Amino acid sequence: MTSQVKISEIIIPKYYPIFNDRKIRHIILTSGRAGTKSSFAAIRSDYQIVDDPAGSVVVLRKHHNKLRKTVYKEMLRGISRLRINKGAFRITRSPMEIRYKKTGSTIYFAGSDGIDDTKGIIDEDKPIKLVVLDELTEFFDDGEGEDELQNIEATFIRGNSGDFQMLYLYNPPKNPNAPINRWCKKMEQRPDCVHIHTTYQDVPEEWLGKDLIESAEIMAKLDPKRYRWIWLGEATGIDEAIYYMFSDRHIQEPAQKHYSLIGIGGDYGQQNATTFQAFGVDEYNQKFQGLREYYHSGRESGAQKSPSEYARDLMDFIGTLAERYGCGRFYVYLDPSAAGLAEEIRRQIRSCPYQVVLKQAENDVALGINRVQRLLTFGILQVCQEQPEAIEEFKTYEYDKKSIERGKEEPVKIGDHCMDAIRYAVMGMWIRLKRFLPAAEQEDPPYRGKMYEEDDPDDGYY
Repeated sequence: MTSQVKISEIIIPKYYPIFNDRKIRHIILTSGRAGTKSSFAAIRSDYQIVDDPAGSVVVLRKHHNKLRKTVYKEMLRGISRLRINKGAFRITRSPMEIRYKKTGSTIYFAGSDGIDDTKGIIDEDKPIKLVVLDELTEFFDDGEGEDELQNIEATFIRGNSGDFQMLYLYNPPKNPNAPINRWCKKMEQRPDCVHIHTTYQDVPEEWLGKDLIESAEIMAKLDPKRYRWIWLGEATGIDEAIYYMFSDRHIQEPAQKHYSLIGIGGDYGQQNATTFQAFGVDEYNQKFQGLREYYHSGRESGAQKSPSEYARDLMDFIGTLAERYGCGRFYVYLDPSAAGLAEEIRRQIRSCPYQVVLKQAENDVALGINRVQRLLTFGILQVCQEQPEAIEEFKTYEYDKKSIERGKEEPVKIGDHCMDAIRYAVMGMWIRLKRFLPAAEQEDPPYRGKMYEEDDPDDGYY
């Protein structure tokens, strides 16, 4: 082991007591943003295979395809922080491993669904001494929760005569009733478990930089409750009102007379309402500015419309926007269930004098709500008076109270058509819109649901 760095110089004081303590069976590390728990886990794992010639490490995430860009990269950074020459390791991507050449002790990486494959390549002479479970929330949201964790422990504890440890990492969900939060409270009662919670305030300022700290302070002023969850890692509770931060400051008339790009989110219903919500990308003011809405409810009006009629209405809607704002480029993100309407729109686009790109919307509710909330918090997403239905829904859109009590938040499926359409538009245009956010807010936090790759709005779907 190199003597060029002291461990106390590269981990925060809250972690000093546990770094060399091998008697603790379960170590739970939670934090808000920039709490350095991932950095600690990497340094601790790298140190394990260098310091113990007879022990290896396995790092698990629920989904194998998220390993390389996240925890695998962090383990490589850990080697640099320990100031060990990377030439002392055999580092491979397939299989994903970091092996210390001198002793053969290894860090293995696997998804939870691929544990059996990982077991087959582990050296029996160097049993697993440390299991790191990264983004633990995924094991509860997408897996079997506590039962799965117990099975993982049973899998890797075999062959150990002592010093076996499980290290769990996650940012607490906002809902205190979330299964993982209840599991943590239960684990805290065990004599062989330690739970350490950190925030950016526990980290030396020079490690973080002034920009990150300023981002936290801005959030604290704009949305104190969101700040406590994101930055302090507190389970603050779920407001029934989903967009509780929406206020009159978000209702603004367009600042520009010309928009070179307009994004439209469309939610379709046969008897329920069909709506198109249009937003202009204002690069100068860094806004996603609401411009206009189309809204028709067959049930409320008593007049049903066919998909072809809605497609014609959309073309007229686009024509009005083009004339008013001198725009010739439109991206339409349509309700994924509206295949028939999509086909009708596609036919009419052929004769449209404007560039219209039609795409199927990404319908990840949790991620979409999170992104809309961030844009609202920083005043980037705005609507105008020509979007009365959207304004009303922003004020009334809420979670089902019983779902909050169950620990899994689900929006009430009433009066949500504009909210769905706006969410579609935000998801579709996100690669552009996230640049308007402070750097620290551009990355998506852990959340329930499928993670989408970043999408390029210029790619057509239909």
